[in-house]
Amino acid sequence: MDKKIGFIGAGNMSSTIIGGLVKNFKGMNNLIYVTNRSKEKAERLCNEANINFCNSNADLAKTCDVIFLGIKPDMYGVVLKEIAPYVTDDKLIISLAAGVTTNNVEGYFKRPMKIIRIMPNIAVTVGEGMIALTANKNVAEEEVDLATNLLSSIGKVDKIEEYMIDAVTTISGCSPAFIALFVEALADGSVLQGMPRDKAYIYAAQTLIGTGKMMLEKEIHPGALKDIVSSPGGVTIEGVYALEKRGFRSILMEAVEACERKIKLLNSK
Repeated sequence: MDKKIGFIGAGNMSSTIIGGLVKNFKGMNNLIYVTNRSKEKAERLCNEANINFCNSNADLAKTCDVIFLGIKPDMYGVVLKEIAPYVTDDKLIISLAAGVTTNNVEGYFKRPMKIIRIMPNIAVTVGEGMIALTANKNVAEEEVDLATNLLSSIGKVDKIEEYMIDAVTTISGCSPAFIALFVEALADGSVLQGMPRDKAYIYAAQTLIGTGKMMLEKEIHPGALKDIVSSPGGVTIEGVYALEKRGFRSILMEAVEACERKIKLLNSK
């Protein structure tokens, strides 16, 4: 790896990606550069990760081959106009902001640019994230491979068409809250039966992890896994029946639908 990687913004997501890169690629810390509106915050991150501090966004744009935009959507106009004169056509821009399309980003440069948009979820903080990646037509396949390789240090990367981003935001970005609620309720049920709360959380969370790994690694359909565990006349099928009576599936589907509606409303503003 000889590409210089820049991060404009030293927030949580930038810090997480940097941590994954430094951990998984030998010598990567020498190739990473960071700027931030608060220089103290950027300097602190640089000292912690042993990476390079840049005095300005313009300096970073001149120096780096790949530029991550780890800034809030309302800062895009200011930052992109600032770096546009220094971003040559061979540089790769990777945008992290929700609601900002590849066309939106390219529009600030007023010329064809290589833009990748990613949508990571909160689980990247433990290296088990799900990262959706979409690229505009100017990005070559080897550049998609480069971005995928870099981001694989914090989770699983899936290349999608940009029109799918809203759906991905719901199932990947919002669902950790649904899953946490499910785990909490499952633990509450166990506490009701006399299990200590700390153990109930551990059992519920670990069972969730193991079930997910079974579905992914053994390629077991969720319905088939449910059937395997639910013996005829057994305990599990009684619980499944109770969930079905209360509309468990339809409630989750409605939650996804509600998130999708909210995303579309926000994007229309």
